[in-house]
Amino acid sequence: MQITRRTFVGGVAGMAGLGLLPARGWSALAAPANPVTITIVDVAGNLALTQGMFENYAAAKPEWVSSFAFTKAPAPELPAKIQAQQAAGRVDIDLVLTGTDALSAGLDQGLWVDLSAHKAELPDLASIYLPQANKMQALAKDQGVVVTYYPSGPLIEYMPDRVPTPPKSAEELLEWAKANPNKFIYARPANSGPGRTFLMGLPYLLGDSDPLDPVNGWSKTWEYLKAIGQYVEYYGTGTGQTMKELGEGTRDIIVSTTGWDINPRALGIVPAEAKVGTLAGFHWVTDAHYAVIPKGVSDEKVNVLLDIINFILQPQQQAIAYDEGYFYPGPAVKDVTLDMAPQASQDVIAEFGRPEYEDWIANNPLEVPLEPARIVDAFRIWDEQVGSAKG
Repeated sequence: MQITRRTFVGGVAGMAGLGLLPARGWSALAAPANPVTITIVDVAGNLALTQGMFENYAAAKPEWVSSFAFTKAPAPELPAKIQAQQAAGRVDIDLVLTGTDALSAGLDQGLWVDLSAHKAELPDLASIYLPQANKMQALAKDQGVVVTYYPSGPLIEYMPDRVPTPPKSAEELLEWAKANPNKFIYARPANSGPGRTFLMGLPYLLGDSDPLDPVNGWSKTWEYLKAIGQYVEYYGTGTGQTMKELGEGTRDIIVSTTGWDINPRALGIVPAEAKVGTLAGFHWVTDAHYAVIPKGVSDEKVNVLLDIINFILQPQQQAIAYDEGYFYPGPAVKDVTLDMAPQASQDVIAEFGRPEYEDWIANNPLEVPLEPARIVDAFRIWDEQVGSAKG
């Protein structure tokens, strides 16, 4: 979930973005008989990055879309809602913006439209994506399209006046939590990008036997999470809660990511002087947001949605994803630099970005998250063995 959103329409997303001149690698689709209303449900905070793109599309192509209806929902609740609509034969959600959490749950339950039959109507994704974004695309199993990407974390975020000597390893973090009970917090991984990244990053930090197998390869990780859980008062229901508590002084160290570090400081929820750090053995666990189409959406709307996806993957639209650093950097496609972003985005990154991020991204391994079925296993085990200890 995002704390807030800022839509930047204009600047780079202005006349160049609205001209819709055909670009090599982007498809051309036939317009619908009449403009349609598209209902979008966001379970990842993605609208903070993309709502301006959708609004630009509506302005550029009123003969395709009469309006967008934007709603938000918790990721764990959405699959059951869509499943119920599909069973009733009345699907009223046209597009879902999701992280790997609801993507994985929907793949597991067969909720999403298979886009492999529509590859001719989509850009050549492998040729336009950043290399790591293309690896994230493979997790979608042809049932979703990456629309934004970032290296994510896991990072620790702390207040230097309260934590003058921050932990430098997972073991030191455990010792710190033991010495400072209830001052460390992270949110439930199934509903938190930083929580999910922390969960998947620990096997690398701890040297577990198989970082990609939570069932058979995470013995050190599950032991560690239970141990540090003794000193966690409760697990947040979402990342925003943990940021708020860090800002208020209730907690001194939280789990974070690049975007969750920059954006809450820009918004004044976390003090600007907060610091971030990595732990010994650090590997980035990358993250992405996906556009997925529930089964049951009409063929006419699927055609419109494919055109929308083409539009928002164009570089001039992707530049909007820099936003206020929420998913830093944000763009999933190549050659989208910060100087292409709206000036407001450039100003926020200049003030609240961190010079060390460029070095950390360049010089630490970048790992893809778990395969969808395994992330479902990881969430289940965490809920049963870790989260349940706090009710």
